[in-house]
Amino acid sequence: MPVNSFDDYPLSWRPDLGKMTGPKYAALAELLEEDIKSGKLKAGTKLPPQRELADFLDLNLSTISKAYKLCGQKGLLSASVGNGTYVSSDAAAEPVLLCGRENVQIIEMGAIVPSVTFHLAVKQYTESLMKRPDALYLFSYGAPGGTKRQCEAGVTWLGKSGFDTDREHIVLAAGGQNALTAALGALFKAGDKIGTEEMTYTGVKTAAKLFGIHLRPVRMCNREMTEEGIRYAIQNEKIKGLYVIPDYQNPTAHIMSLETRKMIAKVAGEENLIVIEDGINNLLEENPMPPIASFAPEQVIYITSLSKTISPGLRTAFIHVPDKFHERLATALYSMNISISPLLATVSAALIEDGTADEMIAGRKKDIRERNRIVNRILEGFVSPCGLTAPLRYVRLPEYFTGKSFEICAKQAGVEVYGAERFSVGNRAPEKAVRISVTTPPSLEILTEGLNRLKALL
Repeated sequence: MPVNSFDDYPLSWRPDLGKMTGPKYAALAELLEEDIKSGKLKAGTKLPPQRELADFLDLNLSTISKAYKLCGQKGLLSASVGNGTYVSSDAAAEPVLLCGRENVQIIEMGAIVPSVTFHLAVKQYTESLMKRPDALYLFSYGAPGGTKRQCEAGVTWLGKSGFDTDREHIVLAAGGQNALTAALGALFKAGDKIGTEEMTYTGVKTAAKLFGIHLRPVRMCNREMTEEGIRYAIQNEKIKGLYVIPDYQNPTAHIMSLETRKMIAKVAGEENLIVIEDGINNLLEENPMPPIASFAPEQVIYITSLSKTISPGLRTAFIHVPDKFHERLATALYSMNISISPLLATVSAALIEDGTADEMIAGRKKDIRERNRIVNRILEGFVSPCGLTAPLRYVRLPEYFTGKSFEICAKQAGVEVYGAERFSVGNRAPEKAVRISVTTPPSLEILTEGLNRLKALL
């Protein structure tokens, strides 16, 4: 039992050290991790100040500091400058989002996977390439950043978003997630901090953790970063970059305003911030707005890919890279062995060159519109409004649910969805919401069945 008397003192965490073995800081960190993962300490809970906990447990302050630091490195804690240490909002959430299509008993509405219906053109292009005399070269090593033809295809692809660049500023990667991982590894180091939206794509969370990079939520208003919030994070959190998803933001499906895009570009230029802009959903919009990169091309790494619009299996991402970052990013892609396959890059370029990609985008949009009309009808009153071509939707829950509890109930009902806890950044209590995929169910009938099961729970 603790030596000091704190019987009536309001400590949010009172660990029992009676069974501790080994180094005290490691044992204390293990107890803290257990209490977080078991739910005893809930997301957003403010932990006791280190000095007060040290007095309560009759331990050295350095022991408490080491324990907190160890749990912080695991992503379990989030320290807020001048405001203490909190249990991270995603501490007990699984960050990896995998598609469970192999389980036929589950209607997959968690992972966002485009319908396979539109893969026929990709298959036909690949078959025609295999008949060419030089087809064997498609199985050799390719140019690390892509050939001139492939980079020109990237210029064309980014041009559809209203962003003018040239092939000298384009590199290719084997998929958007790999492009994001390479950008983080190339441009930041362990201990660096990056500002994000308060809820963000889980892929950036796992990649940042891999490199020891810390994500910090930026203050927002109406689902958008504010200039005051960014400047506060620069001054107080010492962030060195931003990661944003302006188009059909994941998980909220919000579309960033043109004013906010210009504001982020302005602040990035003034403060020399590196902005990683994830434009993977840009071309799904009815009338895509220009990316942030078009207003600050020397500060923004702009990532787009074919996964949501053409085919995820092509593993083709186009990255706009400013001159000052080009060599570092290209080297990272090569060193991490995530350069694109010559075969897939050639198929991607051909689809873009002859206009087939445009036809496929139009077809996907038509399919998604029909699906979203069904979502709006069945989940009316629960689903947040957004554009009809959004591949994902944000569902608000009744007060008696958390995102995590609804996720469990939905799975018991045979539907996979993802709770807001998985996407939360920082230390605030997660929203009572889940993200659902509009595109993954293979047919409208299966989509309708999944939505009706969710409606019954709601």
